[in-house]
Amino acid sequence: MNLNSKVTLHTGNKMPILGLGTWQLSDDTAGTIAKALLLGYPMIDTSGDYGTQPGIAEGIKKSRAKREDFYLITKVEETDDAYEATKRNLQELQLDYADLMLIHRPPKGGAGLKLWEGLKRAKREGLAKDIGVSNYSAKLIEELVESSGEVPVVNQIEWSPFGHSFDMLDYCTENDIIVQAYSPLTRSERLNDPELTEIASKYEKSPAQILTRWNLQIGTVPIIKANKVEHLKEDLNVFDFEITDEDMETLNSLNEEYSALGDLQYV
Repeated sequence: MNLNSKVTLHTGNKMPILGLGTWQLSDDTAGTIAKALLLGYPMIDTSGDYGTQPGIAEGIKKSRAKREDFYLITKVEETDDAYEATKRNLQELQLDYADLMLIHRPPKGGAGLKLWEGLKRAKREGLAKDIGVSNYSAKLIEELVESSGEVPVVNQIEWSPFGHSFDMLDYCTENDIIVQAYSPLTRSERLNDPELTEIASKYEKSPAQILTRWNLQIGTVPIIKANKVEHLKEDLNVFDFEITDEDMETLNSLNEEYSALGDLQYV
């Protein structure tokens, strides 16, 4: 496993195993994206409501990255016309297609079947290579699949040792859906946890690196946020060690369904 490793989605397309999140990345978005791409970050995650897409477009230009050298994820909102929102997002990003388009969150009272049909159209027309969901429970995913026959390639959910559900991971694994982990570093809220810091000291790594490596070893795809160069570099330095089974069990046991947002929406 290394920075160039990829997972194969059930469509046959490949996705990097680690990405850069851009929520609240308002401090020199373009500069951060350019630095990240130059450092080798293979995947960028954004959304229409983050306000970062114009800056991402500028950062891509600054980095002179070729389109095939990075994977781009963006999202439509629950109140959007998903097809039109896809086109709007791509216009902001100055891109011809997204590698992955997600429904950002399920609308109230349902799974968002109309949204899903809009994303399916976007995929048919080549605006998105793959489509998926975010913040969805297994029940809501089932509703989408039963109504459309289309299985999401990804469920992007808040996920860390302090807040996760192996039932969800098992469900996604059984249905060939990749779990993408957002806020895998708990938005820095739990980096001083005693058990986490003890494990980090053992490996001579930072708590953030341990959290990222834990995700990689259980098979989720972490979406990490950073904007300082030293943190961007640190977050990539997770491929030269392996957490033992014993320490993985300790990290697993930290689960208290913690959420930096208030609750795990998929549980």
